[in-house]
Amino acid sequence: MHYQRIIIKVGTSTLTGGSRALHYPRIVEFARQIKVLQERHCQTVLVSSGAIAAGKEALNFPNLGKHIPAKQMLAAVGQPRLMAIYEQIFSMYGIHVGQVLLTRTDITNRKSYINARGTLETLLENKVLPIVNENDTTATDEIGIGDNDNLSALVATMLEADLLLLLTDIDGLYDGNPADKRSGLIKEIREAEISPSIWNAVSGSNSGLGTGGMLTKLQAAEVARRSGTTVVIAYGGNENILQQIMDGDTPGTWIYPLEDKMENRKRYLLASAQTGVGVEIDEGALKALQKGGSLLPVGVRAVRGEFQRGDVIYVFDQGGKPCALGRCAYAADEIARVKGMHTNQIESALGYLYAEELIHRDDLVFLKGKGG
Repeated sequence: MHYQRIIIKVGTSTLTGGSRALHYPRIVEFARQIKVLQERHCQTVLVSSGAIAAGKEALNFPNLGKHIPAKQMLAAVGQPRLMAIYEQIFSMYGIHVGQVLLTRTDITNRKSYINARGTLETLLENKVLPIVNENDTTATDEIGIGDNDNLSALVATMLEADLLLLLTDIDGLYDGNPADKRSGLIKEIREAEISPSIWNAVSGSNSGLGTGGMLTKLQAAEVARRSGTTVVIAYGGNENILQQIMDGDTPGTWIYPLEDKMENRKRYLLASAQTGVGVEIDEGALKALQKGGSLLPVGVRAVRGEFQRGDVIYVFDQGGKPCALGRCAYAADEIARVKGMHTNQIESALGYLYAEELIHRDDLVFLKGKGG
């Protein structure tokens, strides 16, 4: 199966190979495999733990306990070191990398969300590998709950990824303690509700290196699958793990989505839209949208109501009927200033440019009976 967009989350224990220090051969192997994915025209985002482990290694493994400021200090030391290692190794394969530090707030806050997504989309469009990490230097409680697992699910949802791959230090989800030979690997989950027995079976990390166990991975999977993303939990030390998945193999545990991305997007936008608020477009713009285009300022005739950048708004046809809805890249007053203009006039009119489209086609869905 061909996946167009994959989010790969690697945990600390995967990057260290179970040791205390970063395992360079494994990082080299990930870089090689990601290069293969890119050659297959698969956009890839790497969500990476390991900053605290890199900080410990740099400072000769100090015993600082679980004091939060100490962990934040280690992250501050380790994050630039980790990125330097990534930059050096990925450059061997001709891959440019870009660092994106996020917290949950950056994704749940509307303005931060649209900025973060715009940054990630632009990196992917320019064939730069985004390396995302939870911002441990400013986060507090998140450090203790393996938030990179949940962060990777939120990134997968934000970017409407086809696949979220959670690489860890065991083969996948088990129906009991993985150390118990009587426990079996759960190969797949397709049911609408994950059974209580599976939730009860998941356990915490045994390595002492990472912050997340199987519970956070299952929680992340639950978030991603409800957004139309397939989730795989697998052993990061498997040879050619990424290529195995691209070639149709099914290692680890596969957790399948509950609905397709288009239906999920429509539900989300409908739930977020402000009634009666949006833009009225001309017939030419409507035809362009029906053919799969984005909404450009030249096709806007009028602005209705007040809304901010990142809000979900309605698109009305010339008769005043709502025909579509989408997430806008500009506020109402900004659109009022550029309506009827060509794309290359936006920057001169506003003094800045967020995007060339008022609503990108990926952020727009037609309402029933409109747009085919």
